Amino acid sequence: MSKDYDVAVVGGGLLGSAIAWGLGRLGKRVAVLDEGDIAKRASRANFALVWVQSKGLGMPAYTTWTVRASETWGRLAAELKDQTGLDVALQQNGGFHLTLGDKEFEQRGELVTRMHNQIGAADYKMDMLTAAEVKTMLPLIGPEVSGGSFCPLDGHVNSLRTFRALHAGLKQFGVDYLPERPVSTITRDGGEFRLATPAGEIRAAKVVLAAGNANQTLAPQVGLSAPMGPTRGQIVVTERTVPFLPFALSTLRQTDEGTVMIGDSKEEQLDDRMLNHSVSAVMADRAQRLFPHLARLNVVRSWSGIRVMPKDGFPIYDQSETHPGAFVACCHSGVTLASNHAFEIARMVADGGLAPDLVGAFSAARFDAAPAKTGSGYY
Repeated sequence: MSKDYDVAVVGGGLLGSAIAWGLGRLGKRVAVLDEGDIAKRASRANFALVWVQSKGLGMPAYTTWTVRASETWGRLAAELKDQTGLDVALQQNGGFHLTLGDKEFEQRGELVTRMHNQIGAADYKMDMLTAAEVKTMLPLIGPEVSGGSFCPLDGHVNSLRTFRALHAGLKQFGVDYLPERPVSTITRDGGEFRLATPAGEIRAAKVVLAAGNANQTLAPQVGLSAPMGPTRGQIVVTERTVPFLPFALSTLRQTDEGTVMIGDSKEEQLDDRMLNHSVSAVMADRAQRLFPHLARLNVVRSWSGIRVMPKDGFPIYDQSETHPGAFVACCHSGVTLASNHAFEIARMVADGGLAPDLVGAFSAARFDAAPAKTGSGYY
């Protein structure tokens, strides 16, 4: 199979789909090359947060980039609904990171202070609230809750519906979604890229690597680098219950369908075929300490999933000097940053170059200067 495209996007998860949707929106001829349902897709294992607070400690540009995404997520949700009729259930009422006990409260307060010192308190909307202040907003918190941080820019979505909406939108834009076509090799010949897949070669003027952890092996083929340090996370889901949580929490949220998702783990594991039940037990215990009434609910689902995580926790956006027209995009926060990928990264790719003022700080060249240090690209 062979066909010419303006852009070939390698990877059909949330990151690749958002970029491809944005390119289709701009009228580009796009092919999305994807492993398909056999992929260990982080897009199906995520916690669905649109999350700003604490993002960017150690890299102020990431805070600015995340705030930008939060402020344009409503536009993405509206455009997807207008185009596909699918409501992604965006709720942006703000978000909490709750603390248990005095020590956690003190540690969280220190983090908030460091973020304010880095960004400026006037520009960064994240504040510490006492237990009494939290209780006015979350009446069902337990007696161990000592308070927590609150950011009005935080929220969450139905991530599976977002994934579905993006793919429905791709089809309407005329983007070719090609599953079961993992890319093995990429070469550049005569001003175009040739991407080898099990179903034949795809040719394109530009290529965007958005294949998650696989970017680490694909990027060097086009003169790029994508140092990854993937981790595993677990999620527990309860049965539906009455609405009680109008705000998202960093580790707990009530979905638009009424279930409660609990996700509070980070393991240095790359095997998602089994659960660590001791980890799930700790997650569930903390959840019921935050909200005691959760102890009455049944668990209906749980799973583990491999997360996409650049080595220092911060995104990677780069373009190749040796292979003009090749781009790489890696990030942990595929949900949070979806609007940036759809509106900003897609536009930059279409224009032929990344904007240094927006994404220059995210070049993988930063790893050449010093060993990677873990940043706050997580919570």
